[in-house]
Amino acid sequence: MLQDATARPLVRLSHVDKLFGNGTLALKDMNLDVGEHEFVSLLGPSGCGKSTALRLVAGLGEATAGTIEWPSRAGGKGLRDIGFVFQEPTLMPWATVFDNVYLPLRLQLVARGKAADEVAAVLAKVGLTGFEGAYPRELSGGMKMRVSIARALVTKPRLLLMDEPFAALDEITRFKLNNDLLELWRSQSWTVIFVTHSVYESVYLSNRIAVMAARPGRVVADLRIGAPYPRDDEFRTSTVYNDYCRQVSRSLGEAMRA
Repeated sequence: MLQDATARPLVRLSHVDKLFGNGTLALKDMNLDVGEHEFVSLLGPSGCGKSTALRLVAGLGEATAGTIEWPSRAGGKGLRDIGFVFQEPTLMPWATVFDNVYLPLRLQLVARGKAADEVAAVLAKVGLTGFEGAYPRELSGGMKMRVSIARALVTKPRLLLMDEPFAALDEITRFKLNNDLLELWRSQSWTVIFVTHSVYESVYLSNRIAVMAARPGRVVADLRIGAPYPRDDEFRTSTVYNDYCRQVSRSLGEAMRA
């Protein structure tokens, strides 16, 4: 799943600054390359600009300075095929699971009947077959997040952006969704940029971790996690995992003092 070292990155952030209108400097001189098929976590304390960086990559805001480039795309233009999973599921409470997942295709003017197979397929991938007619109020927190992930996947994105999607879930549900996400990533060959403030989650999921300093946010360490996939509960209790967690924890501590 790792990119060839000679390949051009899918997306490149070069000397990116983000200054908000209220005077908050969220990002300063942020640099990051993300390659095809990588799973990269942005790790840092709350308020360090992780979510801001993710939104800039998604085109949900503009950098104040610097550039966001797509070297593997003709003319360096941005991707259209991006999926975004937010911190909260943000589901339409009046709509069924099917209609929540169908929404991106509906906005693309894909007929409901034509979209049915795609919606069914993506619900199967996230383990929600049989819940097409359920409403969000009838679902657990983990199931709501699965619907949100399915909605992001239904357009078959090349790049999946995830903004602390599991932070509010209990540990058992979080572990299960971590495992399911890795299985989907390995089978679908996406690129994933995953925002988290959990050292343990970042090590478990990622092949690279970009450690960010406190505001103004910037990458101060780029760590490769060389443990092979698939990863499972045995990996979570291994010496290798614990060693990586200690290494990343040290880097995070240094970043918070930077």
